[in-house]
Amino acid sequence: MNRRLVVYLLRRLGQGAIIIAGILVLNFVLLSLAPGDAAEVMAGEAGGADPAYLERLRAQFGLDVPAPQRFLNYVLKLASFDLGHSPRYGISTTELILGRLPPTLLLMGASLTIAIALGIVLGVAAARRPGSVTDEAISLFSLLLYATPLFWVGLMLMLFFSVHLGWLPTGGMQDLVNNPRGFAWAIDRLRHLVLPSVTLSLFFLAIYTRLVRASVIEVYTQDYVKLARAKGVSERRVAYGHVLRNALMPLVTMVGVQVGALMGGSILVESVFAWPGLGRLAFEAVASRDQNLLLSILLVSSIFVVICNLVVDLLYLRLDPRIELR
Repeated sequence: MNRRLVVYLLRRLGQGAIIIAGILVLNFVLLSLAPGDAAEVMAGEAGGADPAYLERLRAQFGLDVPAPQRFLNYVLKLASFDLGHSPRYGISTTELILGRLPPTLLLMGASLTIAIALGIVLGVAAARRPGSVTDEAISLFSLLLYATPLFWVGLMLMLFFSVHLGWLPTGGMQDLVNNPRGFAWAIDRLRHLVLPSVTLSLFFLAIYTRLVRASVIEVYTQDYVKLARAKGVSERRVAYGHVLRNALMPLVTMVGVQVGALMGGSILVESVFAWPGLGRLAFEAVASRDQNLLLSILLVSSIFVVICNLVVDLLYLRLDPRIELR
């Protein structure tokens, strides 16, 4: 690793730390302005409570101090790598997030893989013959995917493949009845992953298909592509060997930008398919006014997005050696 790369990484990490700190402050302010708290929700679920009991709950959860003091307490805990305690679940917030993070990463990874792979294939296929029947069909298909709400797609896929055909489970992450082991366990996880990952990937597949198509058409006009064709290089090799590498730059940029949107979409998909991930946990934290848990989830999500954008910038160096570190 050369010195310029080390300096670049340190500078980017410093910028990322400032961004994360700003996001943390903004999230805390917005959550503090929201009405209600965990004590009121828990008292309401118990059928009501007198003011004295509410005050005891607020004191127990640390909600009886002013907002600036709560924020300072939270930051001091962060300095010791402690995300605090969840009033709703009665356990460590760190334990909750670490337990829900792997399913979300699995869902996001599978969805991104499907969206990127199919987006590249469909985009290149459409761009090789602009205006053809194939191009028109792929463009119409991507437009329909882009315009269709994710929750409706998820419900329709569940209705067809789970209820009507009985091929795939309706929700969850594993079979809790049979509790399979070994290779059967992996197959069971894969069957549960199919519907939510496909649902989450379709919206991004539409965007990536259109983006790759436009980028490939633009690269086809470059002189080096015309030279390769003049030398008699096959169209397939021109498309995938010469054009695609340079056409991937906008796609890489878009993937980095949309990581946050992907995590936001996972909240809806995880709720529809009862997927035990971080998105569903965030939804439950909002419903229960668990400010500490929600603040920690948003913090972890912000760190993940910053890291993903750094990885995207490093991929630029791999895809295009002409890019210099600044």
